[in-house]
Amino acid sequence: MSDLPDPIPAATLVLMRPAKAGPPELLMMERVQSMAFAAGALVFPGGRIDPEDRALAQAIGGGVDQAAARVAAIRETIEETGIAPALDPLPDAALAAELRHALEAGTSFSELLEHHSLRLDLDALTPFARWCPTFRETRRFDALFFVAEAPPDAHATAAEAEASRTFWAPAERVLADASSGRARIIFPTRRNLERLARFASVDEARADAARHPVETIVPWIEDRGGESWLCIPEDAGYPVTAERLETARRS
Repeated sequence: MSDLPDPIPAATLVLMRPAKAGPPELLMMERVQSMAFAAGALVFPGGRIDPEDRALAQAIGGGVDQAAARVAAIRETIEETGIAPALDPLPDAALAAELRHALEAGTSFSELLEHHSLRLDLDALTPFARWCPTFRETRRFDALFFVAEAPPDAHATAAEAEASRTFWAPAERVLADASSGRARIIFPTRRNLERLARFASVDEARADAARHPVETIVPWIEDRGGESWLCIPEDAGYPVTAERLETARRS
């Protein structure tokens, strides 16, 4: 019998926007040092799927699990960054800030949507990946990753309880900062950044997702010539599928 904690259902949103020159930029957060999981690491916005997300998904219809994950990804992005994606009509900056403050104060997402006559555009989020590591950590997540285009002129600000900063950057720059020691990223984030670094637009990311149907990625440890490597499947769309265990940050 496994002594691993049960995985927490979660959702993550990779927001992409065109850059003035060069590859698209991704929205990243640096988690505060006091967090129980991935403290101080760079991550995409996201978090656990709450019962209210499932209730709203059930009301919308179209597959509760997938819809609930999309709802959670949108809600968490609003709470953590102040950006309100995948809503129709798209909120302006003032309304996005109002939605964020109301969510932080405990108002339900469904109530806010109804009050402001907003509709969730769940199709704006494209399923990209699903990760459920078996790392022996205090918290373990079964996380669905989605990609979406950022709203025009989206301005992100960090939620103090969650992140020390938010910023936009190409995937290659985030990877370079991690390789140089200027930033910290955990194994699933690194692998997804490497995959995202190959795309010149959100449309290319969506097309790649269509070529690789989402299946749950469960990394495993493999002995290679006397060294331990942390591995993932070679057919899931990732350009790098193994890293030495000693360098792979898992939390």
